[in-house]
Amino acid sequence: MDTSFYLVTIFIVLWILKRLFTSTTPIPETSSKVYKIANAAEFDALLSSAKHVVVDFYADWCPPCRAIAPHFSELADKHSSDGQLAFAKVNVDHVDNIASRYGVSAMPTFLFFENGAPKGVAVQGMTARPSVPLTGDGLVERVRGADRAALKAVVEVLAGKGGGVMGLGWRVAL
Repeated sequence: MDTSFYLVTIFIVLWILKRLFTSTTPIPETSSKVYKIANAAEFDALLSSAKHVVVDFYADWCPPCRAIAPHFSELADKHSSDGQLAFAKVNVDHVDNIASRYGVSAMPTFLFFENGAPKGVAVQGMTARPSVPLTGDGLVERVRGADRAALKAVVEVLAGKGGGVMGLGWRVAL
């Protein structure tokens, strides 16, 4: 058999494997407390309606996004509070202008907002790592990837229920 047969066979096998392991079906949302953002106006309205907002920037084709989605929904069910703490999901393939507005280039990425603006969160004992970049003053700027522990720690601080230290504007009225 000639080389072209092998190349075509390899191409077909790789194409089939990609189709098998890459799902593009929408990630189901199990929480009624998570806002699925459809456009920039909807996003801006949510930011102005809650003091604190945790945003999951995701893509349907992203396996880590699928893995952390149920955990994000659980956090929303447990910690959301009308007007105080809201949870939102932004599909970067459908609402890419929001992702580019905040420099999101990896999925999933979780950003934290206070009074409509991105804001770092002081989490006691949190150290910088690839999934958790810290600002110059040690605040969690964002969480990249499916880092459940880091996301939970930040959300618990925002909800006023975590072991983290509240700081630099992060005050939650309970």
